[in-house]
Amino acid sequence: MLTGRESLLRLIGKRRRSLPNRHLLLSIPTPDSLNLEVNDDGNLISLAGDDGRSSENQTPNDDPSKFSDDLSPSTRKKRRLTQTTLFQSSFWSVPKQSEDSLVISTKQQPILGSETSELNLVQRSESSDLIFCKVEDGSSSPRSEEISKTVTLDEATGEAIHTFIVGRKFSDVQDLEIGSNIYLLRHPENIKDPNAIKVLSADSEMLGYLPKDISQCLSPLINEYDLKFEGIITSVPQNSAEAVPIKIVCHKMTSDGWKECELYTDFKPLWEKVLQAVEHQMQFPPKTTRYQLNFNVLLQEVLRSCSHLFTVDEKAFLESFPSLSEDSQRIFVRLYTRKGPWFRLSNISYHEVSDSLQALKDLTVRGFMSSVKDANELDFQKMKEIIELLNVTELREILSMNKVFSRGSRKRDLIDSLCSCYNDGTRINIATMILERTGLCAKIPSTVDSLIWRVERLFFLNGEQDLSSFVLLDLGIIKYPSYKCIESEPIFLNRTKLLAYEEAIEVAQLMDESLDSEDSRTVLKCIMISETRIFSSSLDPAQLAAFNCFTAPWVYSKVVFLGVSFLENHKRYNQAAYLLRRLLSCFHCDRRRGYWTVRLSTDLEHMGRPNESLVVAEQGLLDPWVRAGSRVALQRRILRLAKPPRRWKTPSFSNLVENKIPEVTIQGRSLNCEVGMKNRFYGEDGEQCGVEQLALQYYSGEGGGWQGIHTESSIWLTIFGLLMWDILFSDVPGVFQTRFQTAPLDLETESFYLTRKEMIESQLEKVANGMAEEILIISYETHRGTACRGVAWERFSLEELRAAVACVGGMCVASLCRHLAQDYRSWCSGMPDLLIWRFKENGHEGEAKLVEVKSERDRLSEQQRAWLLLLMDSGFNVEICKVRPACLTKT
Repeated sequence: MLTGRESLLRLIGKRRRSLPNRHLLLSIPTPDSLNLEVNDDGNLISLAGDDGRSSENQTPNDDPSKFSDDLSPSTRKKRRLTQTTLFQSSFWSVPKQSEDSLVISTKQQPILGSETSELNLVQRSESSDLIFCKVEDGSSSPRSEEISKTVTLDEATGEAIHTFIVGRKFSDVQDLEIGSNIYLLRHPENIKDPNAIKVLSADSEMLGYLPKDISQCLSPLINEYDLKFEGIITSVPQNSAEAVPIKIVCHKMTSDGWKECELYTDFKPLWEKVLQAVEHQMQFPPKTTRYQLNFNVLLQEVLRSCSHLFTVDEKAFLESFPSLSEDSQRIFVRLYTRKGPWFRLSNISYHEVSDSLQALKDLTVRGFMSSVKDANELDFQKMKEIIELLNVTELREILSMNKVFSRGSRKRDLIDSLCSCYNDGTRINIATMILERTGLCAKIPSTVDSLIWRVERLFFLNGEQDLSSFVLLDLGIIKYPSYKCIESEPIFLNRTKLLAYEEAIEVAQLMDESLDSEDSRTVLKCIMISETRIFSSSLDPAQLAAFNCFTAPWVYSKVVFLGVSFLENHKRYNQAAYLLRRLLSCFHCDRRRGYWTVRLSTDLEHMGRPNESLVVAEQGLLDPWVRAGSRVALQRRILRLAKPPRRWKTPSFSNLVENKIPEVTIQGRSLNCEVGMKNRFYGEDGEQCGVEQLALQYYSGEGGGWQGIHTESSIWLTIFGLLMWDILFSDVPGVFQTRFQTAPLDLETESFYLTRKEMIESQLEKVANGMAEEILIISYETHRGTACRGVAWERFSLEELRAAVACVGGMCVASLCRHLAQDYRSWCSGMPDLLIWRFKENGHEGEAKLVEVKSERDRLSEQQRAWLLLLMDSGFNVEICKVRPACLTKT
């Protein structure tokens, strides 16, 4: 895989069904700064006759005299920004309902505007906080009737709340009556939920439970203040298994003097949380399916926090979703999460949807879906998409009836054959045959699909998470840490910046698709678009550093660097060097500058320009953003290139780089000695193993009686996360935007350490003074199983983690954690393969060693060398273990 592609794939996430700007992007003229073309064989050829190596064919930016200016980083002053975040600490709170209910048309929504032409700024409107309660024809929807109920305070008592009885399957009482008396009883023995609250009849018969969200807030109050709740059943559903609406009240809270007692001050904020939970529950009653609820929460939170990023039509369209019928909402969410784009009605069947056909009709009327049921509506593009829904038998039938011969028997061959015979003369006939077999077909329109994609992106802030993240959370598979979302400036200040960011992601997806299909022309087009737009735009120096990755220039830089790898792979070093210089001239405060500089120096040497390569390396060492492995790589390049007569003076860092790292060599019986294959060995027990397992066996035996594990960076990132947990999730403005984060947004930036320097150094002082093991145990037991960046709960036991910090020592652990805190991005990879330790006879004191294992044909990467040198300077005991195979000769 090309360098930089994996990172681009993470940025893109799940590929979009359609790219709204695809044709525009591919058709707009862009400056051909690379002077490259693709011949009929798919090979890159230079329009200027340059082979990528010659020093005479320099691109405009390859002037060596300009290079020092390109590499000199500019220091940008950062200021703290403030904004309304996507999620506040009270995530489930719901905006207050407006007095005037917005009228929603039952007619089809207006077509959403084109994103490319519409860059007007839309100021945040109060209408984004409205709750929709009625439709234009004057009739109330079922959902509207539920929402219109009183959800907080009862007029008569002042403290009554409306909620539901759920879990009716646990009750033997089937027949209920409106007005029947009920009361609540705590059920702390409940295995699944210790906060559970039973709902009992006046005769103490079990009727069910209160909803979990309500009982979670209410049970502490019942326990602490000895509250007794009574109430009545307000409605009886037709299905006995459905949730039962009730009204409950606590008479103690309505008694004289309650609000004047000294306990009320502490009680009031806790009661307000109960009311918030009740308000949210009435917005989304228990009969709402979980995925439907999650989607509504997603829409609600984005509209509340990012309304300034949507047009008036878009907001009205999204805000109309809760007014759809339950079936329509469920069908839409289900289909949105499927591949599509087209769906056969006959294949849409979900047990929670009672009438799929009516739901699709309603969605079509409201503009959330489009459908085809008439052959006249089926143009060539739709036909190509819908034909994918046919199975092989159906395709063969249509081909046979049209007397079309297919050269292959695979489905793709049959589809290609059918498409080839589709013309004006056969269009209606073939379209009719297709629809006779598929029946009614529906899809989510591309404009709606793009709009929901935007909502998801604004909610999760990445391409790797989607609605399935809610499912993992609901099932308890993932537990996210607790933190506060403190207001800061918006990530996207206006709609223009958001649309530019979205278009950059489209270019990134085009680049990825083109590499998959080996379409070199489109790859070059994407590179040139990105290079042009990087140069014509710039990062906002006042923007929070953690937000830079949400800008169009940052996305384009990913595409350009992947383009560098693509060009280097085709030995087009001149063009690769040109792009690298463009990147270095545009991104002055970026940790990627180190790798870019190494690549530029290497490419210049490939082009036969060693003097310029040396200058680049020397200038790179003056750049404060060149760190870790990249810095070591440049130093080693200088030592190799800076020999007389180019340079007469020996660099001052020569002794540091050439510092001897202790080595040990062992032998093992190899299964294979072939070049290009990963070495496998027979272990001491006769079983097959890799070089790392063989080394562990050596150290546990004749190597000194060590215990150990194959960890690489994982155990140290786990220890860092556990020791620094409270600091990672401390209250810092702007770094937590959603409740689905496993680390602050600024973890991989300079500001992480600078913003928390006092807290970090205070914690590291405790670690250095011997408290590391105690802090580790408390953090492990408190947060076990909670997701955190770098923490691998499943890989290491508490005993292994305790042994690591105890044997390595507090000073060394503190030093390692300090480097990670100061520059997590540069130091989070490349650590030695093995951690081995052994205790002395007293069982309390011990020693540890970090070992990098290499086979005979393997060598250290620059990042691994940087780590070993850093660890030696920090007082760690390190070693390189070389495994030499004893190949068996064939007789």
